[in-house]
Amino acid sequence: MSALKDRLRADLTTAMKARDSLRSSTLRMVLTAVTTAEVSGKEARELSDEDVLAILGKEAKKRREAADAFAEGGRTESAEKERAEADVISDYLPAQLDGAELERIVADAVASTGSAGEGMKAMGKVMGVVQPQVKGRADGGAVAAEVRRQLA
Repeated sequence: MSALKDRLRADLTTAMKARDSLRSSTLRMVLTAVTTAEVSGKEARELSDEDVLAILGKEAKKRREAADAFAEGGRTESAEKERAEADVISDYLPAQLDGAELERIVADAVASTGSAGEGMKAMGKVMGVVQPQVKGRADGGAVAAEVRRQLA
C-alpha cells in the first residue's frame, strides 16, 4: 500500500476521533476516489504514491471549480465549503510553484529546446519538457499560458 494512502487513512481516523466533520468527510471522499481508481479497469491494482497524488490533484481541482461555480451562482455558503475541502486536500499535495519559478522553468525549457523565435509551432515541444518538471506543482492552464506568453 502506498505511504500516502496510509497517511490519508491515519489522518481520517484522527479527524474522526477529533470530531472534525469537514476533514473527515473530505478524507472519506478522497479515499473513495482512490479506491474507485484501484478497482476500475479490468483488474484491481495497487496505486503508487504518484497515482494517489494525481487523484488528489483532480479532486482539489474539482473543488476549486465547484467553488467558483457556486460563487457565480450566489451560493456563498456552498462555495466556502468547497474551498475548505480544497484546502484540506491541498495539505497532501506538493507545494505549488510561484509565478517566478514557473517563468524560470519555462524559460529554461524554451532555451534547451531551441524554440525561441519559432512561435506557437514549438508549444508542444516546450510543453513536453516542462510538464514532467512541474507535474502536480502547477496548474496545466497556468503552465500553458506561460509557455504561450514566452513563445509569442
